[in-house]
Amino acid sequence: MNADTTPLPRRDFIRTLSAALPAFSALAAQAQQPAAKPSAHDMSAMPATWTGSEVIVMLLYPQFTALDLLGPQYFLASLMGAKVLLVAKDAAPVACDTGVKMLPDITFEQCPEKIDLLCVPGGSSGTLAAMQDDATLRFVREKGGSARIAASVCTGSLLLGAAGLLQGRKATSHWLVKDLLPRFGATPAEDRVVEDGRVITAAGVTAGLDLGLHLTLKWRDRLYAECMALLAEYAPAPPVQAGDPARSPAQAVEMMRAMLAGFHQKVSDAYPAAR
Repeated sequence: MNADTTPLPRRDFIRTLSAALPAFSALAAQAQQPAAKPSAHDMSAMPATWTGSEVIVMLLYPQFTALDLLGPQYFLASLMGAKVLLVAKDAAPVACDTGVKMLPDITFEQCPEKIDLLCVPGGSSGTLAAMQDDATLRFVREKGGSARIAASVCTGSLLLGAAGLLQGRKATSHWLVKDLLPRFGATPAEDRVVEDGRVITAAGVTAGLDLGLHLTLKWRDRLYAECMALLAEYAPAPPVQAGDPARSPAQAVEMMRAMLAGFHQKVSDAYPAAR
């Protein structure tokens, strides 16, 4: 599955919308003059700030969680002018933890020297393996360390931490492993998206959507972000309200902790607490 770096249909939708609605026009005053009024497809009506040139790199590694990556990718790929690239250690398809395979656009060696964002998804056993893989850890350390922003979703923050990128920063992760963040020099925070300097971390899985909107707002403007949220119909109303331990029945929390206790313990063993 390639990240399509050509304009997507939803980008065209935004462009048409921006030209059609006066509120989107940075030239609203000029639009009052008949000769200067844009046609339905006249892109001069779109604010110049709506087009950027960001180079965005999203990491693939075996057994990552697909939604951690695809949630923010939906919004990042809709940033007009931005280039989104999927990167992996080699060019082979990478299987996520549910079996879906994605095809990287570039390898570590082919990654552009200067990038604006490195986004790291999470997972469980696959994430721990990535944290202990020299090539992957070196790539995250080097590219995440030099990018304008290093970001993560879910347990991807543990990989940022293993690469030394969370030292002295506030960060978040999946609720199951948030207590392990201090082992990487980070201070756990409760927000779904936590920005501390050039590092932005998002909480578990679905918080990747929040990360995508956060970056859309950061790199474009509120109206652009609102249009993308509307286009995605991002208005969560789940049939059960159990998306965090504070609102979930104790039985569910206990079951999930028990189910994933092995992963928590393995991370704990690999990265012991400071004495």
